[in-house]
Amino acid sequence: MAKSSNLLLCLSVLIFIITESALAQKCSNYKFSTNRLFESCNDLSVLDSFLHYTYDSSSGNLQIAYRHTKLTSGKWVAWAVNPTSTGMVGAQAIVAYPQSDGSVRAYTSPISSYQTNLQEAELSFNVSELSATYQNNEMIIYATLNLPLANGGIINTVWQDGSLSGNNPLPHPTSGNNVRSVSTLNLVSGASGSTSTGGGGGASKLRKRNIHGILNGVSWGIMMPIGAIIARYLKVSKSADPAWFYLHVFCQSSAYIIGVAGWATGLKLGSESAGIQFTFHRAVGIALFCLATIQVFAMFLRPKPEHKYRVYWNIYHHTVGYTVIILAVVNVFKGLDILSPEKQWRNAYTAIIVVLGIVAAVLEAFTWYVVIKRGKAEESAKTGQRVGNDGRSLYV
Repeated sequence: MAKSSNLLLCLSVLIFIITESALAQKCSNYKFSTNRLFESCNDLSVLDSFLHYTYDSSSGNLQIAYRHTKLTSGKWVAWAVNPTSTGMVGAQAIVAYPQSDGSVRAYTSPISSYQTNLQEAELSFNVSELSATYQNNEMIIYATLNLPLANGGIINTVWQDGSLSGNNPLPHPTSGNNVRSVSTLNLVSGASGSTSTGGGGGASKLRKRNIHGILNGVSWGIMMPIGAIIARYLKVSKSADPAWFYLHVFCQSSAYIIGVAGWATGLKLGSESAGIQFTFHRAVGIALFCLATIQVFAMFLRPKPEHKYRVYWNIYHHTVGYTVIILAVVNVFKGLDILSPEKQWRNAYTAIIVVLGIVAAVLEAFTWYVVIKRGKAEESAKTGQRVGNDGRSLYV
C-alpha cells in the first residue's frame, strides 16, 4: 500500500512538471486573435515579453507584434530599435498604454536622454500601421518599420515598462529586469543575444556592477563587522594582548583598501550611467568612505592608554566605527535591491549577518561574565590584602 502511494505521488509530481512545462508561455505556440501570422518570433529574456516579426530584406520593412504579458493596470510598455548603440539613449521607441477612458494609445517617441517623458514625436525611420490592444493583462503593439539595414540585418532592441500617472508615463525602474531588457536581434537568421544592460558595453557594465557589489559586500559588509568583533571581544583575554590589536588593524585596513576599490568602481559606474541615479545608495557610500577615511587617519592621533584624553578618543572611535558598520550593512542590502541578483545571494548575506550577530551576542554575554568575575576576584584580593596589612600592624 505504501509503495503504491509513493508511486502515485511520483507520477503526480511528474505530470505536474510536464503540465507546467507545456503551459509555459512560448511565442512559437501563440495564436493572435486577429489571425495575423509572423514568420519568426523571440521569447525575450525579461519582463514577460515576446516579439513576433516578419522581415523583408529587399524592402527593409519589418512587421512586428510586441507582446507584454502579466501587465498590471496603470502601466505603459514600450519596444524600441536603437540604430546607434545598445542602450536607451538613441532608441526609437513605440509606446502604448491603456487610457483612463478605456481606449489604448500607441505612438512613437525618440529617446534623446535619460530624462525623458516619452513625448510623442517622429522617429528616424518610417513607422506605419501602428496600433495596440490591451486585453487580459496583455498589451500587444503592432507596427511596420522601414529599416534598410547594411549590417546583415542586425538591430539593437530595447523594451520597457513603467507606471502611469493618469495618462502620463512615469520613469521606469532603474534596477532589476528593467536594466536588463536590451538585446541584439539578427532579423535574417533570427538569432538574438543579450547585451545585459543599457548603455555602450552592456556586458562590461554588468560585470563592473557585480565587481562593485562583491568588493563592497565583502569589505564593508563582512570584514568590517568581523574586525569590530575582534577588537571588542579578544582584548578581554590578557593573553591575546597585543595580538588582538594587530588582527583588528589588519582586518579593518584590508576592508578599507578593498572597500575603496569598490567605492571607486561605483563612482565609475555612476559616471558611465548618466540619468540612472541611486541617490540613497550613493549618499550612504560617500558617507561610508568619508567616515572610514577619518577612522584611518585618527589612528595616527591615538593618545597613549594613560593619556587623559584617551577616553574621549575611545568614545569617538567606537561611535564612528559602529556607525560605519550599521551604514555598511544597510547599504549592502540596498545594493542587493539595485542589482536584483538570484535570491540565494541575498539569503547568503543575510545568513552571514545573522551568524555574526549571534556570535557577537554570545561573546558579549561571555565578556560581561569574565569582566564581572575578574572584578570580583580583584576586589576580593584587595580586601584580603587590606586585612593582612591591618593584621600585621597589630604586632608592629
